[in-house]
Amino acid sequence: MPELSLAGVAVVAAVAFLVPLLLGLFPRLRLPSVVLEIVVGIVLGPSVLGWVHVDLPLQVLSLLGLAFLLFLAGLKVDVDHLRGRLLGLAGAGFAASFAIGIAASAGLAAVGLVETPLLVAIILTATSLGVVVPVLKDAGQVESDFGQLVIAAASIADFGAVILLSLLFSREATGPGAQLLLIGGLVLLAVGVAVGLARAGRSTRLAADLGRLQDSSAQIRVRGAVLLLAGLVLVAQRLGLETILGAFLAGALLRVVDRDEMVTHPNFRVKLEAVGYGFLVPFFFVTSGLRFNLKALTDDPANLRLVPVFLAALLLVRGLPALLYRTRVGTRRTVVAGLLQATSLPFIVAAAQIGIELGELDQATGAALVAAGLLSVLLFPLAALTVLRGAGDGRPATGPSATALRQGP
Repeated sequence: MPELSLAGVAVVAAVAFLVPLLLGLFPRLRLPSVVLEIVVGIVLGPSVLGWVHVDLPLQVLSLLGLAFLLFLAGLKVDVDHLRGRLLGLAGAGFAASFAIGIAASAGLAAVGLVETPLLVAIILTATSLGVVVPVLKDAGQVESDFGQLVIAAASIADFGAVILLSLLFSREATGPGAQLLLIGGLVLLAVGVAVGLARAGRSTRLAADLGRLQDSSAQIRVRGAVLLLAGLVLVAQRLGLETILGAFLAGALLRVVDRDEMVTHPNFRVKLEAVGYGFLVPFFFVTSGLRFNLKALTDDPANLRLVPVFLAALLLVRGLPALLYRTRVGTRRTVVAGLLQATSLPFIVAAAQIGIELGELDQATGAALVAAGLLSVLLFPLAALTVLRGAGDGRPATGPSATALRQGP
């Protein structure tokens, strides 16, 4: 077995520890932790100082971090709220986003700014649910009709973008029809697993055993969640689909079958977030910074202009469809919804990386998309909170709001 160095792992672990710690010492600096993690990765990586390179251990941990990030995103999808008029309105908003994204990307392709307009359109349709929920929670809007509408729209955007990416741009794609059948097979498998888990959960003996082991050194529920994640990711890989689809489905499936968390295991989700956000997810974001090709972005001034173009495209593609909500939530909250929906980073980072590996995106375009995503997480949630405070709906900017923004995706 070749000797593996953990020097890179130690540096990334140090970055993951120090970034939120330093931000906590300066509460008025309302900078999302994930943004600084990527920026520090860029500085330490080959693009600037060249102190850290992405070796095999970092590749593995980064992949696991991406899988856990999408797993936790799926876990946030509240299926109970995705129904009725709320579902119809949020679904119409996503359909409008995709249509606007196609038109905007076609325009960018017509002037020679992008080469794969369909992929860029898909990337622009996602919303960072992990940023939206803390902002709404801090503003006291999570349980409101407005908050549920925005969360539903973000959930559909996350799920829809993952499905579209897997359908049209998988690494082993054999055509949309075949991919659709494979995705359908994966979903049916997930449904079958959900039914099996639901039936098993009704076993008194099994429930007692889970209760006995869940807080022991076995941490049996956490191990079961990891098994579910690994199993669906493996099946997705074997079917030639993107691993992010399997990870997202695993989280959504667990959300559906785990209905009694507050009664019998209230700490389960906290433990999963501890594994994800405390260990694996930072490796994905810092390593994404290490992989960021700053040279490709700055070599040609024409590449730099892509960053504000993509930032404006995010606001157009995801923000404009919020006008559909105006009659339901009013003008000011429509603006807030548009800003929050235009906030996106984790999916952009993952999809850009996939696009580059497939040869569908060049390094400069991928870097510009990630930079636009970084700016969206920096600017749009803060602007949304400002508008909410102007309407008397938000809380003060200090304290909890800064913490909420730093929680990241």
